[in-house]
Amino acid sequence: MKLGPVFHTLGLLLIILGAFMMAPIPWAIYYDEATIPAISFSAVAMVLVGFVMWKYTSRAPTIGIREGFGIVALGWILMILAGAMPFYFSGAIPNVTNSVFESASGFSGTGASILVDIEALPKSILFWRSFTHWLGGMGFIILSLAILPVLGIGGMQLFRAESAGPTKDKLTPRVRQTAKLLWGVYLLFSAILTILLLFGGMNLFDALCHMFGAMGTGGYSTRNASIAAFHSAYIDWVIIAFLFIAAINFGLHFRALSGKPLNYFKDPEFRFFVGVLLSAIAIIYIWSYGYFESPGKGFRDTVFQVTSVCTTTGFVTADYEKWHPISSIVLLLLMFMGGMAGSTAGAIKMVRWKIIFHQIRIEVQRLIHPHAVYPLRLGAKVIPEEVVKSILGFALLYICTAILGALLLVALGLDYGTSFSASITCLAGCGPGISIVGPVGNYSTLPALGKLSLSMEMYLGRLELLTAMVLLSRSFWKK
Repeated sequence: MKLGPVFHTLGLLLIILGAFMMAPIPWAIYYDEATIPAISFSAVAMVLVGFVMWKYTSRAPTIGIREGFGIVALGWILMILAGAMPFYFSGAIPNVTNSVFESASGFSGTGASILVDIEALPKSILFWRSFTHWLGGMGFIILSLAILPVLGIGGMQLFRAESAGPTKDKLTPRVRQTAKLLWGVYLLFSAILTILLLFGGMNLFDALCHMFGAMGTGGYSTRNASIAAFHSAYIDWVIIAFLFIAAINFGLHFRALSGKPLNYFKDPEFRFFVGVLLSAIAIIYIWSYGYFESPGKGFRDTVFQVTSVCTTTGFVTADYEKWHPISSIVLLLLMFMGGMAGSTAGAIKMVRWKIIFHQIRIEVQRLIHPHAVYPLRLGAKVIPEEVVKSILGFALLYICTAILGALLLVALGLDYGTSFSASITCLAGCGPGISIVGPVGNYSTLPALGKLSLSMEMYLGRLELLTAMVLLSRSFWKK
């Protein structure tokens, strides 16, 4: 890997991030908060560091595969560290480990938090906290591809390394144009959601922050009780609708807006995604029916929590640990599944699970007819065997990573429920788990080493493991 072009591009990314870091300052002025020096220092520091990296490193005519992976993997580390600066220097989170954890959770779209009293923080810091969801949701590096033409050179390597899911289809032949289209759709839905939340009685600050959390499938809220604090069926249903939208492949959204709405129902992953959601809602609602204060509110809370967890968002409207025990099990399984490929949701993704289930069915058929040939199809498309093998390998690596993360937390003295749910939910980018880190709990009491471990899981989950783990390969660093 050529380090010169990598650091040259990373310098540009830091300059952009430093500019975005100034976004909370108008809120600091409006609410007369003393956070302006801390935010300004953090932003200027990022711009200066980025400028030095950009100015004194060489630019390559093209960005190769290894450089692309290096930029994305190292870029997200720099983003997380830089994003922690406003938390730490403002005194809102006066602990480096906690600040890094909150930043990692924000940019990865996880929503796990160490904050005990969210509403006590300055509004400008809460805005930055939620804004990291929105930037990380569609992908900060894809955003850079859209607004910096210089990154369009060799940009496909960045697009491949950054894009979530097993498919990285371009909507247009030009990568920068594809990035613009994706962010255009993202901006459109973000604007619509903000307006709808304003109609529901939220002020502009709350509407923007919750829009950031919903579209980025992150889950940070400005209230201690999350969405439940608003006591509004209208807001609940609006959030449910846009969590569902955010967890759908944005390529499908673009094609629907281009006049092809039937593409949703023609897509096998979309149908599978809807089937999983409806099945989970039915199971939890039926088994927990006697636990609800009313059938109507119970149904709304069930739909909300299933959608929130399956889209790896983490907003809450009810304490699902008080429901039937099967509810927590179903929700934990949904954390592994996630949304569609090409969405802002995390976890393994629906398309991978659909292919895995197809492969299981084929293996059963082979026991009966061992000499028959069974091509694995996803709709009309035949999935190559090497793709199936890579998906099976990814799923195994994902599950092993979650188990190793949980074992470390158990070794640190945490109970099994907390350990396994925290590891699963942080790797999946979901947020709430069960026990200590349940829907009404947080991560504040976890030991520092546990928080750092979970921060790493959030980072690995956001980059879908392999993009980050490629840095550990010796051949990656060879010239």
